[in-house]
Amino acid sequence: MRIILVLLLALINSASAIAQPQESGFVDLFDGKSLSGWIGAARDHFDIDAGVLSSRKGCSGKLLTEREYEDFVLRFDFRLTPGANNGLAIRAPKAGDSAYAGIELQILDNPAKVYKDLKDYQYHGSAYGVAPAKRGALKPVGEWNSQEVACQGRDLKVVLNGQVILDVNLDEAAPNNKTIDGNEHPGLQRDRGHVGFLCHGDVVSFRNVRIKELKGNSPQD
Repeated sequence: MRIILVLLLALINSASAIAQPQESGFVDLFDGKSLSGWIGAARDHFDIDAGVLSSRKGCSGKLLTEREYEDFVLRFDFRLTPGANNGLAIRAPKAGDSAYAGIELQILDNPAKVYKDLKDYQYHGSAYGVAPAKRGALKPVGEWNSQEVACQGRDLKVVLNGQVILDVNLDEAAPNNKTIDGNEHPGLQRDRGHVGFLCHGDVVSFRNVRIKELKGNSPQD
């Protein structure tokens, strides 16, 4: 009887450890089993295993949501491999370079030696070419990171592992549409678009991808 009780307690504790807290208003973008609801050239360049979505080595392209989103809070976990480079597209169109036609938030192994000479606006969490994120919040390569991206009106905020690493107003970051990289970023003026991952040939894993639409979004079919 004592052994049975010990086993039952172990099972209860295990279940509690993996249970996810309820998040009011959030819906899953990735169901953990398929790429239902996703489009793009990179759709065939991902592997799915035990609820984890991983880009393949040497494969590039976009993986975008079928739906477009306006104002939202996006949450997801990601795990880097050494020297990995990826991107998060927000308010992006289907066509064009999402870093310019939309907004790209960097997903990057900041400490990798190959990236030691990057511009500030190219490191993890930065709005590429527009606004640099703070560094130092990434966990070591191979560990899971948790990130939240809040996009509402002209305000953009990124929280990595509980630390705010980017908090900008897009108009203030690019006054008169002049950006710090000197390039044109018409995507900054978009008020809605697709969300997705931008593969650059490295292995990066994602899980628990979910989104909460904020009030003010216009209804879609």
